[in-house]
Amino acid sequence: MSQIVNANLWALGYKTMRAQLKSLHSPDVDLDSYYPNNADCFSFLLQAFIGPDVEDGEDVFNFIVCTPQWLEVEKKGEITFGANYIIVTNYNLKDIEEHLKSYAQRCVGDSWVEVANKIAKVGEWEFDNYQAY
Repeated sequence: MSQIVNANLWALGYKTMRAQLKSLHSPDVDLDSYYPNNADCFSFLLQAFIGPDVEDGEDVFNFIVCTPQWLEVEKKGEITFGANYIIVTNYNLKDIEEHLKSYAQRCVGDSWVEVANKIAKVGEWEFDNYQAY
């Protein structure tokens, strides 16, 4: 229903665009069957396909899903920024998906670039630092 309302508003000239999580993928694990061998210490790349809620198409935003223990082992006490990480204390794909969905829906703007830049504050956008030739 909200998608229809948003599409109608868009057609009338109201240019507020909202992000929508369209799908998830991982090149590291099969999301349909994955459960970590060590639930306290794991990581994998998660790709969120997010696009405008009133249009087809999506861009890829990359995240490292990991546990605090994995960060401790992997970074060996180094100082690390948290961008592009989804840090979980237990693995539940449905919870991760809902968290991403909720965050995406809160990202609004007058253009897709404006919206995508908001999402890129937490996930690595495939077009980050893109320069046209």
